[in-house]
Amino acid sequence: MNFQLILGNFALILFILTIFTGVIWCIDIFMLAKKRKRVADAALVEFDTHRATLSANGIRLEGSNREELRSSLLKKPAWVEYTGSFFPVILLVFCLRSFLYEPFKIPSSSMFPTLLIGDLILVNKFTYGIRLPIINKKIIEINEPKRGDVMVFKYPRDMSLDYIKRIVGVPGDKIVYRNKRLTINGQELAYKELPDFLNEERLTYVKRYEENLTGLSHQILNDERAPAYVQGAYDFPYSELCNYDIEGFTCTVPKGHYFMMGDNRDDSLDSRYWGFVPDENIVGKAFGIWMNQNVITNFDFSKLTRIGSFQ
Repeated sequence: MNFQLILGNFALILFILTIFTGVIWCIDIFMLAKKRKRVADAALVEFDTHRATLSANGIRLEGSNREELRSSLLKKPAWVEYTGSFFPVILLVFCLRSFLYEPFKIPSSSMFPTLLIGDLILVNKFTYGIRLPIINKKIIEINEPKRGDVMVFKYPRDMSLDYIKRIVGVPGDKIVYRNKRLTINGQELAYKELPDFLNEERLTYVKRYEENLTGLSHQILNDERAPAYVQGAYDFPYSELCNYDIEGFTCTVPKGHYFMMGDNRDDSLDSRYWGFVPDENIVGKAFGIWMNQNVITNFDFSKLTRIGSFQ
């Protein structure tokens, strides 16, 4: 068993905790609680009988600690009380993260300018279908991923890692990337030049454009110093569907797969290098920023403007 993989998989840890605390909760409800009640009932009958005998013998009793005795006999052991009390909370968190919404933190600059390092985002887990936790098997179809969606997925080369990129190609699409411009199914995308973007991490300016991805407009970055061709592409499944040259590449997206690219086009390790994302790797659709980490750690309240939806 790969314990390093388990420790790096929060969903699996949460699942194990849910099962463990749930078992303790059930054992207490259906076994231990009934046993405590039987013991308490018997002890209280003996207590009442003893007091009745004393009263019959003319002994005056000042008070009764019957309720205290009952409470002490019905009290859960500390380990059961603490373990079982966590179960409803852990179950709620597990269900929310598995089927509804899951939070993620942006760790890199690959999605500049749409998402910045430290952005805390929410991912819709059900929009692309209901999936079983841990094994990520889809059991209910809902919507298909669309071009332009910002999607979180399991990195095909290491399933313990979550990646976030933008979908630029869906099954059957022919993607052409020439001189840092996209053509999809023979249709050249429209680009509008915007003011340069300041990368605060590197203190450099890069070219910023508005890209119209077949109806959805969003911003991208291009570094004029970076070459247009792909350097160091890996060998990946269906790589025969891609052709690389000095000006860029051409790829046809196979059935059940998606072609992903970062908005920071010259600083993104994406499908150009490691290939297509299969449907079974999909985690969900990113749709909003709920906080930026710098607000919490550095009290940089200017980053509060990051909160909101994005395209």
